[in-house]
Amino acid sequence: MELLRLMALAMLASQPTVAGGVETVGNSSVGIIEFSVGKFQYFQLNRPFPEEAILPHIFTNATFVIFQIHSQYQNTTISFSKTRLPNTSGTGTDKGLVFILRPEQSMCFCYLETLDAEPVQNVAIPLSYSERDPIPGGCNLEFDLDIDPNIYLEYDFFETTIKFAPANLGYARGTDPPPCDTRMGKDSRWRLQYDVYQYFLPENDLTEEGLLKHLQRMAEVPQVTASAIKVVTLTANDKTSVSFSSLRGQGVIYNVIVWDPFLNTSAAYVPVHTYACSFEAMEGNCSSLELFFIGFIFMGFFFYILITRLTLIKYDVRLILTAVMGSVGGTFLVAAWWRFGILTLCMLCVGLVLGFLISSVTFFTPLGNLTVFRNDGVFWVTFSCIAIVIPVVFMGCLRMLNILTCGFIGSYSIVLAVNSYLYSSLSYITLNVLKRALNTDFHRAFTNVPFQTNDFIILAVWGMLAVSGITLQIRRERGQPFFPPHPYKLWKRERERRVTNILDPSYHVRPLRERLYSRFTQIGELFRKEQPAGERTPLLL
Repeated sequence: MELLRLMALAMLASQPTVAGGVETVGNSSVGIIEFSVGKFQYFQLNRPFPEEAILPHIFTNATFVIFQIHSQYQNTTISFSKTRLPNTSGTGTDKGLVFILRPEQSMCFCYLETLDAEPVQNVAIPLSYSERDPIPGGCNLEFDLDIDPNIYLEYDFFETTIKFAPANLGYARGTDPPPCDTRMGKDSRWRLQYDVYQYFLPENDLTEEGLLKHLQRMAEVPQVTASAIKVVTLTANDKTSVSFSSLRGQGVIYNVIVWDPFLNTSAAYVPVHTYACSFEAMEGNCSSLELFFIGFIFMGFFFYILITRLTLIKYDVRLILTAVMGSVGGTFLVAAWWRFGILTLCMLCVGLVLGFLISSVTFFTPLGNLTVFRNDGVFWVTFSCIAIVIPVVFMGCLRMLNILTCGFIGSYSIVLAVNSYLYSSLSYITLNVLKRALNTDFHRAFTNVPFQTNDFIILAVWGMLAVSGITLQIRRERGQPFFPPHPYKLWKRERERRVTNILDPSYHVRPLRERLYSRFTQIGELFRKEQPAGERTPLLL
């Protein structure tokens, strides 16, 4: 095997240098795969034998190389040696290693393998950097690798958090690395800055081909800055951890660019991706979506928050209980209007629902990511004030308040219904507020969402439905009383009229009990067997 390896290396050394572009490769020779610096290459790993990766023809002006591999959801391992050790290997869907080059070194080796029973499709991205470029993860003290360029991602229903190790200044081949924490001046790694970028995959795109293609836009510094959204810039004094709102079923790629402002050079960490769901687990699978519309109706909304924060009831049970309590709240409001005609209470609830939606839309805009609103007190006071202002402003025009609420809330319910079949970011208008009410740590999450073709279409439909619904109601109610008497009052007035007016035909209508009994008797006749025709009495002899 060693002789074969040496022969393969000799053949590789005789080949010309290739850089840039994309190439698909298989398992060359026996367990050996050749890669080229700067070239994105697709390859397939199979269990159980590791493949040896060879990276020849490294440029002489390069001082370190980041070799990274990516897969969609199956774990792969990249290691400096055949034996996997925690401080010499990394396992996951987005992993990479840093090779610090020695003088005259022009070739690197590493080992790739997977423990998954199914073949794993990967893309490899080897990138080289010069001595002036900062080294991602060069001052790692938290994770296993000595130099760790990887971004570590964790997610739950509420938020997605990324963490990374601090970088170090670049240095020439054969020299010692700059110390990480002995000094904090401008000639140390404390001058470095970190730009965190976020890139959204096309909506509803859960394909492996789509992910691996878009990952290439998030690997190199120029492509990242041109294609992705810069969310925040961290200094060396900040904690190297950033949280985002989880977007279940939406592919998102994150990366960090470390920048040296003194030399104006930069380098990219290993990008990491997530769909905030699992492709294999039954619960939290990427193919299922959830709706919380019923939870945003008074009783259901508050009851859902209450049972979620205070109990450990399963999600499906919480939804059932929320629907039941929402129905109870709706029934109570209808009963209050039907029996007592409490117009002010009913319109207050209607106005608060509209105020809740308008306040949610306000914080769905970039305004919601302002630093001042990361304080829960400031956020909830501002949110409540916006929600309360709406019914207060329209208290003198209750009919218009009711029409506007029906138009906007009814059309938004269509948006939520469409979201069950066609992904839309507009559902996060209210879902982000619910997440913040349920999770005490959600205030630190950035709530950016993709806004793509589907969203523009659904937004247009929402606006069209709202405008047409409001216009139709205004035209229909023109010339009508502002609010009719409540049903109980009408029923009581009609009953008194029938009692006093014997000429009214309704006066002679039988009581409800007798009419029901007669109707049930008629229904019973349908199931009674037909008597035989002919003589029904005994013959007299």
